[in-house]
Amino acid sequence: MSSYLDAARPETAPAGTSRFRPAIHFTARDTWLNDPNGLVFYDGLYHLFFQNNPYGNVWGNMSWGHATSRDLLHWTEHPVAIACDETEDIFSGSVVVDHGNTSGFGTADAPALVAIYTSAYKAASEHSGTQAQSLAYSTDAGMTWRKYEGNPVLTRNSANFRDPKVFRYQGDQGACWVMVAVEAQHQKVVFYRSEDLKSWDFLSDFGPANADAGEWECPDLFPLAVDGDPGNIKWVLIVNINPGAVAGGSGGQYFIGHFDGARFLPDAGSLAAPAGLASLDPKAGSAALQQCLWLDWGRDCYASVSFSNAPDDRRIIIGWMNNWDYANELPTAPWRSSMTLAREVRLTAANGSARLIQQPVLADLCAGEELPTAKDQMNADTFELRNSALRLPDAVPGSAQIIEAEILPGSAERFDFRLFGSSDGSEGTILSYNTTSAQLILDRRQSGNTCFHGKFASVESAPVDLENGVLKLLIVVDHCSVEVFVQGGKVVLTDLIFPETENPENWLSAEGGSATILKLAVSTLT
Repeated sequence: MSSYLDAARPETAPAGTSRFRPAIHFTARDTWLNDPNGLVFYDGLYHLFFQNNPYGNVWGNMSWGHATSRDLLHWTEHPVAIACDETEDIFSGSVVVDHGNTSGFGTADAPALVAIYTSAYKAASEHSGTQAQSLAYSTDAGMTWRKYEGNPVLTRNSANFRDPKVFRYQGDQGACWVMVAVEAQHQKVVFYRSEDLKSWDFLSDFGPANADAGEWECPDLFPLAVDGDPGNIKWVLIVNINPGAVAGGSGGQYFIGHFDGARFLPDAGSLAAPAGLASLDPKAGSAALQQCLWLDWGRDCYASVSFSNAPDDRRIIIGWMNNWDYANELPTAPWRSSMTLAREVRLTAANGSARLIQQPVLADLCAGEELPTAKDQMNADTFELRNSALRLPDAVPGSAQIIEAEILPGSAERFDFRLFGSSDGSEGTILSYNTTSAQLILDRRQSGNTCFHGKFASVESAPVDLENGVLKLLIVVDHCSVEVFVQGGKVVLTDLIFPETENPENWLSAEGGSATILKLAVSTLT
């Protein structure tokens, strides 16, 4: 760590806020974090780098923090990997394994890990006021890093050129590196190519399109087979936006299309508004916003990007579980912010187009094959609720709770999960399905501490169609968050909550008629 960061680190978390620290979501020990950076799998470890303030628990002094995991659930934090200094802050970026030693930083037998990050230059730099792309490299499997002496390697003399995601592209003309970055305030994704990660040539740009009322950030681009068919490959372009997301503030949208090594062309089914929503009148823009493709319909999933070099060609993403509307004021100390669960993403055909589906990595572990620490609390099937409520197992301190349900609504007008509820029913986080509007609704207005910011108390919703008359839910509740995966991950909704300690009760109820519960399983995970 450079002398710039030699100041003492904060003390450990005081009693009273530690109860919010999640069991299976990553948080920094005692500092601030935001965007996940440099996600890479190497030598048996998943590496999570992240935007980090080594000084404290609000945004600033941006550096790359570092954590590793073998299972994507339990993380070990390491010292700051790439530190800010007097001339630059270290903004978001990516890491690749340079297997061919194209950069010359490693060897053919011992490839270097190369970080491509945004240098946000300060007044002390000759590049002051600009953002440009720079390199750092590691020859010890990601544990220590050295900045490249030839930085920056790519500049546009722009104040908002950032967030490079780099990957290896194999095309008809051979292999090369491709960079996907943004001109954030122009709502453009820009594409570059390189042979050696040091010299870059411009290829094309994309945007504005769909949601474009805020800055575009943290892009990603990757291929996926539709329903596993290798003969039907589509490319997914993720573009995060702040503000202007579907639930307000920060969020992530995506496009499905084709990439030929130089240009991304979206499918018509991906475009709610090819020229972007900002050009539409407010009423039309609001309606069109609902037609965009969203990674998450909740308030608290932003800057999602995918792992490089993941085993078995799996595509796994992680996002920042927060929203810039209130990010610096979350009621935790001294740590602040967490990551979403790692989610495996796939493509499936839908109404003549393709759509992403997401499943938390733990979802295919719940059977116990790889998750021996999961403990069943409840397992029931095929019973009826008619204008009544069923108490579920209480939340367990120190554990995350996983609720799986398959529900046939029948004549019920709605059914609710009340999570972290009070004994008198006045408080709790309410997850509802309205059978008339076909909307899934998450209401956190009475979820506990909501008054720390005026925009926090909120109600989120997402359109969800029944499949063969059934609603399937996977709900992950972890101290200060609720992540809901609906219909096998076709719809996802993520919100932070800060419940009172005396409110552990969970309930399931049906109103306005009867609903048949085909499956209901509750388990805990530490």
